[in-house]
Amino acid sequence: MSKISDSVKSKPWLGWVLYVITIVIVFLIGLLASSIIERRSEALVLQTVKPIAEWEPRNEVWGENYPREYETYLKTADTTFASKYGGSATIDMLEKNPDLVIMWAGYAFSRDYNQARGHYLALKDVRYTLRTGVPQPGACWTCKSTDAPRLMNQMGIAEYYKKPWAELGPEHRNSIGCQDCHDPKTMHLRITRPALVEAFQRMGKDINNSTHQEMRSLVCAQCHVEYYFKGEGKYLTFPWDKGLSMEDMEAYYDSVNHTDWVHSLSKAPMLKAQHPDFELFKFGIHSERGISCAECHMPYKTEGGVKFTDHHVQSPLNNISNSCAVCHRESEESLRKNVYDRQYKIMELSKKATSLIVKAHIEAKTAWDNGAKEEEMKPILKLIRQAQWRWDYVMASIGGAFHAPLESARILGASIEKAMEARLLLTELLQKLNVKLPVQMPDISTKEKAQQYIGLDMKKIWEQKMEFINNVLPKWNSPPNY
Repeated sequence: MSKISDSVKSKPWLGWVLYVITIVIVFLIGLLASSIIERRSEALVLQTVKPIAEWEPRNEVWGENYPREYETYLKTADTTFASKYGGSATIDMLEKNPDLVIMWAGYAFSRDYNQARGHYLALKDVRYTLRTGVPQPGACWTCKSTDAPRLMNQMGIAEYYKKPWAELGPEHRNSIGCQDCHDPKTMHLRITRPALVEAFQRMGKDINNSTHQEMRSLVCAQCHVEYYFKGEGKYLTFPWDKGLSMEDMEAYYDSVNHTDWVHSLSKAPMLKAQHPDFELFKFGIHSERGISCAECHMPYKTEGGVKFTDHHVQSPLNNISNSCAVCHRESEESLRKNVYDRQYKIMELSKKATSLIVKAHIEAKTAWDNGAKEEEMKPILKLIRQAQWRWDYVMASIGGAFHAPLESARILGASIEKAMEARLLLTELLQKLNVKLPVQMPDISTKEKAQQYIGLDMKKIWEQKMEFINNVLPKWNSPPNY
């Protein structure tokens, strides 16, 4: 001991070395102790976790084991946040832009179209919308409820899809939630909607080979995609066979002669884009950099020393510090402005496309009214179909203007080009038919006027819906026997 003391006195630096070594040893012992305590705590938690059934649809049952995640999930019912162009607040999009009524004449969207709200409200919104006043297939429930996988497992996928929407109504009581994305035994991410798995298979891919990081987007891609109901059985299908671009999906639809509806004014065979969020996201810089949906829309959160995923799925603009600012070091004001600048430019292009397409529909109606022949109208109607599909592909997406602003601008530019081509051909045809130009446009300055112009009896439609709400919905209130 005296030798060490003498060495330290003769070599002062040796004392510092011993001091640092002691600190490191103490630190490592502390880490080991912390790890042991953490593992014992995890073991204790695992012992107290209640088993969850394979297709358990009730989110509150999952919440008993995972209260933090469940409590944040409940916040998706909040409708107070409104950004410049979106958010979770209720917005009547037809009232905001009456031109949409004309765009969707003859289709249920001309009756009612509100901005999408949080996952907690998905089931309520699909029950109350006027669009379900029109007969719909059971496939419409697929992405609105955690009961969907349970029912598919019980009755078979094809049988579930083709059943009438109203017949399956009493079975859907739980909104989008835990079971849609998680395995109840391991809590690993999993795919519960067969359409995504089938789309991968048709592209020659095995979704089971996806990495955890890829799964953090793919669980969203179960629903946030373009899709259609195939054949008489209304089989839910993603049109990805030829690729994920807008043109690839259009080529697929053309190859199978698919039409969602025939426009009641122009008689054009139309395509209705659903919400190609995942597809547009894949063309953006965040996807290129390997970022997943969850990182921005469900960032990690710390509470009492516990780190977990925030299940308040929402716009990152309402949580910039935990989403955007994790990677970007600019101020919140600067980041918000970056988003709004991109959205503004896309909205400007959208307005131009909308105005041209609406006029094309009305001018086409005028041509029909004045004796136009089917062969004369065929190339015009094809251009109208293409123009509106391109516009709808961008505008039906949630966040496409930010996820992939360059791709969105490219597509809207093509929409404007197609609409102008259609109107040029219409001008030539209307002159040939001796129609005075320009065609007099109707007063469609409000949602009500636009709906009246296309022949919707909104009073009758509302009466029918209220009868459903008052007489049918109450019978759906008693929960199924799970």
